[in-house]
Amino acid sequence: MLAVNNLHVYHGYLHVVKGISFQIQKGELLAIVGANGAGKSTLLGTLAGVYKAAEGTIELEGEDITPATMQTLVKKGICLVPERRQIFDSLSVKDNLLLGAYHRYRRDKKEIPRDVEQVLELFPRLKQMLDRPGGLLSGGEQQMLAIARGLMAKPKLIMLDEPSLGLAPLIVKDIMTILRKMCDELETTIILVEQNVKAALKVADRACVLSHGQISISGTAQELMNNETVQAAYFGKKQSNLVRESIS
Repeated sequence: MLAVNNLHVYHGYLHVVKGISFQIQKGELLAIVGANGAGKSTLLGTLAGVYKAAEGTIELEGEDITPATMQTLVKKGICLVPERRQIFDSLSVKDNLLLGAYHRYRRDKKEIPRDVEQVLELFPRLKQMLDRPGGLLSGGEQQMLAIARGLMAKPKLIMLDEPSLGLAPLIVKDIMTILRKMCDELETTIILVEQNVKAALKVADRACVLSHGQISISGTAQELMNNETVQAAYFGKKQSNLVRESIS
């Protein structure tokens, strides 16, 4: 569905993304994990049209979308749920949801109320607070609203940047369960960027580790969960002598 080939991105003179390539299939959840400064958010921003690639290509269903603008990419079905939610605090939950469908309003006006109901089935907690201003929601409820708003765009691909940031473990578990449900029941395609590596790998189909702007490890989520280097770097488990020597 999405193919990224030899992608390079700069911020001024700083080379942030360095030759990244990967593919993701329809209905798949790909987790991209790594430490702060690894280039994860820049990668998502480039896929969403926020930043421009200096080299390489991005293809959506066989179409080269590398030079496309943010507005065009939203219409083509790519949605970014940014870090720290960025909902509209003064607007109600319902109005936040409707704004997610702004580009569809003229074309799909009759379908939007039904879409709201479908999204609320995934996030039943929001159903009880449709008239509440977004700014009065808890952090977890705001994150759910941000994801639900993204789904109102009817995306082919939804990308989430650190959805667990600042949330309690039980809320993180609920959100990850919902993401998995989105893939399994709605065939939503998801790219999940996370520092909470264990939570991400539990729900992902495949995953890759980003380090200094490059993919250093990739495979199925289970393969990364069992990888000694990943365990040592993110789970606090001791590496074998062989792994220590290989990365020294």
